[in-house]
Amino acid sequence: MVFANLLFLYVFMALCFICYYISKRTVYRNVVLVIFSLLFYAFGEPVYVFLLLFSVTVNFLAGLYIDKFRESNTGFVLTGLTLFFDIGVLVGFKYTGFFIENINAVSGLDLPVPPDDIMPIGISFFTFQIISYILDCYWGKIEVQRNWFKLLMYISLFPQLIAGPIVRYSTIQNQIDNRTITPADITDGITRIAIGLGKKVILANNLSTIVDSLFSVGSLGSLSVAGTWYGVIVYAMQVYFDFSGYSDIAIGLGRMFGFRFDENFRYPFVSKNITEFWQRWHISLGSFFRDYLLYVTIFGKRRQYLNLFLVWFCTGFWHGASWNYIIWGLYFGFFILIERLIGNKRLKKIPAAVSHIYSLLVITVGFGIFYFEDIGQLGTFLGNLVGANGNKLTDHISTISMASNCWLLLACVICCLPIIPWIKKKYKELPKSPAFIYLRTAASIFIFLLSSVLLVNATNNPFIYWHF
Repeated sequence: MVFANLLFLYVFMALCFICYYISKRTVYRNVVLVIFSLLFYAFGEPVYVFLLLFSVTVNFLAGLYIDKFRESNTGFVLTGLTLFFDIGVLVGFKYTGFFIENINAVSGLDLPVPPDDIMPIGISFFTFQIISYILDCYWGKIEVQRNWFKLLMYISLFPQLIAGPIVRYSTIQNQIDNRTITPADITDGITRIAIGLGKKVILANNLSTIVDSLFSVGSLGSLSVAGTWYGVIVYAMQVYFDFSGYSDIAIGLGRMFGFRFDENFRYPFVSKNITEFWQRWHISLGSFFRDYLLYVTIFGKRRQYLNLFLVWFCTGFWHGASWNYIIWGLYFGFFILIERLIGNKRLKKIPAAVSHIYSLLVITVGFGIFYFEDIGQLGTFLGNLVGANGNKLTDHISTISMASNCWLLLACVICCLPIIPWIKKKYKELPKSPAFIYLRTAASIFIFLLSSVLLVNATNNPFIYWHF
């Protein structure tokens, strides 16, 4: 089950809110959330609910013993074994096929490769949440959860279970037992849900049609330079609206349940450098690697660049079991390394226009690396960008596509810019005015209804990050 689905919007979500709000006590509301979260996860693959329950149980018991023996070597060993289990489950389900394929390619063997559909949905996200919980327990940053059911609710909470944001236990530990819901929470939550749904259904889905037509296997080789740049720019916006739309819905749902999740996107395309981009893009993932890998000096303080390499290798590999994701992670890591060597003071001296152009070029090419899992196609794409494949400067199909989708593209560019935050900052009293409230409400209803209409004939509407 996905958020951009009429069954979810008008049946599952409605029933969940009804059951939740008629339950007056927090303990009963927690039961409602666990039941609906497990149903949500089981809708597509019920067998993996048992994997989720088993993983929660192992980490619940591990957390208790780690807390008990934290100051001794036993606590260190227990933490290591628990992390080995958690990472082992992730690697076993997500990367076994990748490893076997590469072993076969190098050795000439013909070992059986497991099918792609055995990977539990969202395993990358809930595994990282579990890892953050265990490490924070060992470091003494949080109080260990002594109630198995409450830990299950934290891990399985359906708004963020499938595709994030990666919510740390420290963010909501106090909200598990004590949370309130105000009318502002409900209205803000509904607005975020509508915005997220609109990003996905109205913008991302229409952008995906353009990308599919341009980057299909048969047409990529004949695509012009301009057409290739056009296609990858559209794809960059598609991924942004798709993933940030999911995060908006997750944050909105959490808000209506009384949880306050951290923001996951802050208008990343306005960044002046790549370091800033990763402070604005998929913030929960970037902060996870920063806090749990980069600042843990595995290679020692004098080898900080090896730590940086490890972080960006893992960032790429986390996104998928394919070489292009590894290349993608190291690609961004390379530019962040260059920016570190240059230094913040020198970067600030570069004219803003030059900084923005540099960032957009690097980011856009990066999304092309992200898109093409086939290394041969990736090479063709990179050659197309500079005309190295003998491709023309322009082509008829791309020109027609740009003209026919000009209003969609303009709307997407506008939505990539922080216009609304700027208005709120400029006119601080505006968000409190009745006219603004009525306008926001009307816009939310319109976006929600328009998205619903567009979903009527949609048979399968997954989010991009739903597969990770």
